[in-house]
Amino acid sequence: MQSYTIGQAARLLGVSPDTARRWADAGRVATHRDEGGRRLIDGRALAAFSIEVAQQGNGEDDVPYTSARNAFPGIVTAIKLGDVAAQVEIQAGPHRLVSLLTREAVDELGLEVGMQATARVKSTSVHIDRP
Repeated sequence: MQSYTIGQAARLLGVSPDTARRWADAGRVATHRDEGGRRLIDGRALAAFSIEVAQQGNGEDDVPYTSARNAFPGIVTAIKLGDVAAQVEIQAGPHRLVSLLTREAVDELGLEVGMQATARVKSTSVHIDRP
């Protein structure tokens, strides 16, 4: 499972690294240390926490969340697979985006809950990219 540094988590949550660090220090999201001593957050834990933060508000109302060129970097919070189609949910800061795509596309991208992904919006279509 993918893990995220405090800085990466902050970017995905749409908050400052200091805010993400304070949340980790307060025990709002669990962290662990890698071999180099960096604090990391498990992808699944970050996905669940991102939903909680979005529902409660992030506490940084004076810092707007913006997207460049209609790109919403975030974290995959849910995947519902059908025989042919799939539904992927991404939490991008305070924004929850849902995309319907083929099951084959989900498999080819290797999408999993907790991993980083970018939703790109064009008109009424949402496309999912992976870094």
